[in-house]
Amino acid sequence: MDEIPKAKHDHGPLKFPEHFLWGTATSAHQVEGNNTNSDWWEWEQRKPLDKQSGKAADEYNRYDEDFEIAKSLSLNSQRISIEWARIEPVEGQFDQSAIDHYKLVLKSLKAKHFKVMLTLWHFTLPKWIADIGGWENAQTTDYFLRFIERVVPEFDDYVDFWVTLNEPGVYAFMSYLQGFWPPQKKSRWAALRVQWNLAKAHQKAYKLLKMQSRHPVGIAQNMQSFHSSHKHSIIELASVYVSDIITNHAFYKLTGYDTHDFLGINYYFHHRFNRRDKFLPTVEDAREQHRDISDLGWEVFPEGIYDVLMDISNHKPIYITECGIASTNDDRRTRFLIQYLSEVFRAVESGVRVKGFFYWSLIDNFEWDKGFDPRFGLVAIDYKDQQRTVRASAYVYSEIAKHNQMPHSLLRLLGHTVRVEEVLCYMHDKPKALCQHFNT
Repeated sequence: MDEIPKAKHDHGPLKFPEHFLWGTATSAHQVEGNNTNSDWWEWEQRKPLDKQSGKAADEYNRYDEDFEIAKSLSLNSQRISIEWARIEPVEGQFDQSAIDHYKLVLKSLKAKHFKVMLTLWHFTLPKWIADIGGWENAQTTDYFLRFIERVVPEFDDYVDFWVTLNEPGVYAFMSYLQGFWPPQKKSRWAALRVQWNLAKAHQKAYKLLKMQSRHPVGIAQNMQSFHSSHKHSIIELASVYVSDIITNHAFYKLTGYDTHDFLGINYYFHHRFNRRDKFLPTVEDAREQHRDISDLGWEVFPEGIYDVLMDISNHKPIYITECGIASTNDDRRTRFLIQYLSEVFRAVESGVRVKGFFYWSLIDNFEWDKGFDPRFGLVAIDYKDQQRTVRASAYVYSEIAKHNQMPHSLLRLLGHTVRVEEVLCYMHDKPKALCQHFNT
């Protein structure tokens, strides 16, 4: 009788692929401050002070300081965006000083040896574009292409990846279906028109960029995971299938996968459908289910990022262009990082071509209609004096990035409440001061 081979239990470190990108992501309007020529700035002026971006994190002036922090954390890449409203504040009039400023920003990153992923549109529009209907107006695509044609030759030497659009589906949903964001127009037809125009804008931008640049081009797509509460409910399973197609795949189908050199994935959301006593199922409220949630009420569900990565895998390189948690509890942020990166590693081991992870975000930021209360940053911002304080969770991320791996022993900590100091004492090159503090 042949001996049954014993199962292999590998307790070594979780080693990520060679040349894996470890970075963070930000968007210009959320951190720069004083983006006065944008539609968002105008809209904010009618809101309470705590919902106005104002100086934000003053990143427009303090970018080099923040990039130095990122470099000190052993990160090797950064995703940032530029503001169309600064570069073309008036129709047809390009501000060379704004272009030169962003060139300095990009040069600062390259001087620190970062790989740079540059987003060309991250939700905000020049006010003059908004005044003609924004993305509802098909002509906006032509203006966007003119903007790209102007800036790419200026920036191409300092960019490694181009992102044409950030989360087009979220923008259409929040601005035109829910009406939470400017222009606060609740219309299904308008939302469909916006989605269509954004798809056309990406297709044309992709072709233009491929003529102007040698670097890969993609989008940052908000991907969400869906589950049924009852695995034998056909109606719940149908809701999962339809929601997945509409949310995660429709934009790729509209644009065609051949207009994406890589797939950029932003992952934050997990939803459970429950039919209860109704014919049509509804999405459960994670808070009512007493599930682990962020300060924004978003469910913390690490397995979801694995499901999304497996679902979208089609042999193209994948970059997780955003993933993070809003929490004032830094221990929870540490737990989040360990859990989610473990699932990313599992996807890699399953054959998915994940090439990088960009945590959202490097610093605390203005979280759109939610204002400044949500705290996503590895670096805390005191908005009274713009003081930067590196959170302890940043050092956990730094240790993982530095060694391109995560000690398997960290996974043992996930069965109970995690303290950052305890995690750091399990890592490579233990920070002595923190370990001594924890041991006492």
